[in-house]
Amino acid sequence: MTVSAGPVAVAQRLRDGMAGGVLSFPLTSFRDDGTLDADGYRAHVAERLAAAPGAVFPACGTGEFFSLDEDEYRQVVTITVEEAAGRVPVVAGTGYGWAQAVRFARIAEDAGADALLVLPHYLVAAPQDGLVAQLEQIAARTPLPLIAYQRGQVAFTADSLRRIAALPNVIGLKDGHSDLDRLQRLTLAAPEDFLFFNGASTAEIQARAYATVGVPAYSSAVHAFAPEIAGAFFTALRDDDHGTVDKLLRDFYVPLVELRDRVPGYAVSLVKAAARIRGDRVGPVRAPLTDPSAADLAALTALLTAGLDLVGATL
Repeated sequence: MTVSAGPVAVAQRLRDGMAGGVLSFPLTSFRDDGTLDADGYRAHVAERLAAAPGAVFPACGTGEFFSLDEDEYRQVVTITVEEAAGRVPVVAGTGYGWAQAVRFARIAEDAGADALLVLPHYLVAAPQDGLVAQLEQIAARTPLPLIAYQRGQVAFTADSLRRIAALPNVIGLKDGHSDLDRLQRLTLAAPEDFLFFNGASTAEIQARAYATVGVPAYSSAVHAFAPEIAGAFFTALRDDDHGTVDKLLRDFYVPLVELRDRVPGYAVSLVKAAARIRGDRVGPVRAPLTDPSAADLAALTALLTAGLDLVGATL
């Protein structure tokens, strides 16, 4: 077990990392029989880290947190921490109700994670007081800095944002709703040093729009299988190279989203399939997700080949 840095230090490391690279959400590797492939995962994480992300987020949505038991979660976070070796912050996913989230939080702390991304709770809708209480309960039971994730049934008001931001170890909010009016109100309500992240599915599509309300940092699922494309987009966006941004959006990201939207769950399984196409040992998804059809795999291969060609890379 390593001692985590305090919230202020972790927030600054994340801020520095976000200025230089995308946020990477690695895939969790499974064998064909559904068991965890720890060696395959280690290789996948090492390759993601070699592509210089701003931070790495293991066992989150893209990493199929919802499919992992506690021992598998421990292995995934431990491997990520070992491979990162302090080079970038490691933010592990946690979630469900607060009691279960705390169990995962303690595992992540023991494994040496720097912070936690608190995924939306399971199944039920909840009032604002309950959403705040969920963070309060977790924050009271772990020293790790927390990033709240609003998506699905979780959506904070400005008042609730002020309340969670007042908790000493809540350092940021990841947004998956893409409601820019609401998000602008949240950024204005937050303390100046509070972190915000664009967590929309295929976040590059809305990256420019998010930046206009003060949220330039974003997670990149594409980084999990084509860091060349993700890196080229990040650089073009940072440098206000709108021609390159438009070209990558038009010829790669928009067609990718159209393919992703064909089947529920493709936001994960299509990403995993793309990584397999490129030779990553990530294996299949676990039920209830399903792997893409043969026709969709063919379309994905063609799109990936074209996308890599746009940035001077090959399949």
